Amino acid sequence: MEFKNLDQLASFQKLRKEVKPEDLKKVLTADRVKAFSANIGDHLIYNYAAKQISAEAIDILQELSNEQDLINKYKAILDGEYMNTGENRRVLHHLTRGQQGEAVVHEGKDLHKFYTGEQKKIYEFAAQIHSGQITSSTGKKFDTVVQIGIGGSDLGPRAMYLALENYVRTNTGIKMQAHFISNVDPDDANSILKKINFETTLFILVSKSGTTQETLANESFVKESMLKAGIPQLDPKGHMIAVTSETSPLAGNPDYLASFYIDDFIGGRYSSTSAVGGAVLALAFGQSVVEEFLQGAAQVDKLSLEKDVRKNPALLDALIGVVERNIFGYPTTAILPYSQALSRFPAHLQQADMESNGKTVNRRGEAVSYQTGPVIFGEPGTNGQHSFYQLLHQGTDIVPLQFIGFIDSQDAFDLEIEGSTSQAKLKANLAAQIIAFAKGKDDSNKNKNFAGQRPSSLIYGKQLTPTALGALLAHFENKILFQGLTWNINSFDQEGVQLGKLLAKQVLAKGDMDEALKSFSDLLQI
Repeated sequence: MEFKNLDQLASFQKLRKEVKPEDLKKVLTADRVKAFSANIGDHLIYNYAAKQISAEAIDILQELSNEQDLINKYKAILDGEYMNTGENRRVLHHLTRGQQGEAVVHEGKDLHKFYTGEQKKIYEFAAQIHSGQITSSTGKKFDTVVQIGIGGSDLGPRAMYLALENYVRTNTGIKMQAHFISNVDPDDANSILKKINFETTLFILVSKSGTTQETLANESFVKESMLKAGIPQLDPKGHMIAVTSETSPLAGNPDYLASFYIDDFIGGRYSSTSAVGGAVLALAFGQSVVEEFLQGAAQVDKLSLEKDVRKNPALLDALIGVVERNIFGYPTTAILPYSQALSRFPAHLQQADMESNGKTVNRRGEAVSYQTGPVIFGEPGTNGQHSFYQLLHQGTDIVPLQFIGFIDSQDAFDLEIEGSTSQAKLKANLAAQIIAFAKGKDDSNKNKNFAGQRPSSLIYGKQLTPTALGALLAHFENKILFQGLTWNINSFDQEGVQLGKLLAKQVLAKGDMDEALKSFSDLLQI
């Protein structure tokens, strides 16, 4: 395989020369809405009719995909090649939900079997918790689980839990209520600890290295709070499990009821389908829900091997995003789910996208001369309409939009008010916003004039089920991956998070430090 910078590609020069934003007021017709659509597996559809892209431009995107050899590079990731060049690691989160490529063997270990084996151990442990075979240190049945982690150990699992909580409660029933502690801010931990009963709560400590400062601080905070509760026989050791690597200090540690393992080939922001997300989801929802979630993700991983960009939604979404970033010059993208269950999904994608593709150097460590990852933000509709949509409609910057919606709500109960149900109102607002952004409205009163030409895509399905959520997650993970490969950057390390950590350690050690850093630490009375 040959790794080239984007601006070295003949197809990219062709894009620069020939592709201009489509006039959405003219081209957005019923026929286009039907034609500009692709299935995301069996449960979701990607519609890009309201993007400023022509059929001819998509032909050039096909040329770009072929020239940059994107599918073969994706296959190399699936086959376990060392594609994380910054850390000399494989990239194997796809293996946690299925094997789409060759068997990946590391130091004599089949890693797909390793990951699925850990998931099986989690299922067995969760079943013992649910049945009461394993009880708390005071002999009571666990009914609550709290995950302690930060970054990818929190954002993804939390978003997935919230996305499915109402669905599972409505259909099969929640097995354990879940909470999350992530911020080292003591107010975060205190707010959760005041809600729970220590005697019936199981804590999951998630740290791949076993040395994450914030996570270990929160663990100590929780343990000390348990001891201060003054409950006879309450022993923190009987309330803690760990998700970590086999080489970390937490592995096999007697301070934990059980340990479940991941490895360095699973990046934190891509770990929702590993033990990092699997443990809390299995404990909260049960095995069948997790398996459906993984099946949805695996289906999209397989679809992402399709070479035809029109039949590969993750690839097409990625390449349209490259056009918006590098040809049209749009610096941001908004993720707008019209589903309250996806309230934390934009926050998860902020990390997944910006930590992956917020890079200025290529895979060889050389500076690139073009823009890479956009700024990602978002909020559920319709609440967002009463917040930042003003800027999206009439601001000076054009912000590409990615809408997500579902035909049915997760709960069958609804109420008809003024001639329509709440779900109908939600969907009406979604459809209306797509057209309002695309076509705008002419008005002689400039304050009420809407220029339109704000591009958007729509991912939609029948209902937000575990399978649909898995497909949605894999779509965006693979989109991010394809964009990184297109830009020829390494989407799998995160050196940008390290500098601040190092400086924080200097402050806490109260040693020699930059005079400005010392001044700010003095302001905060550290």
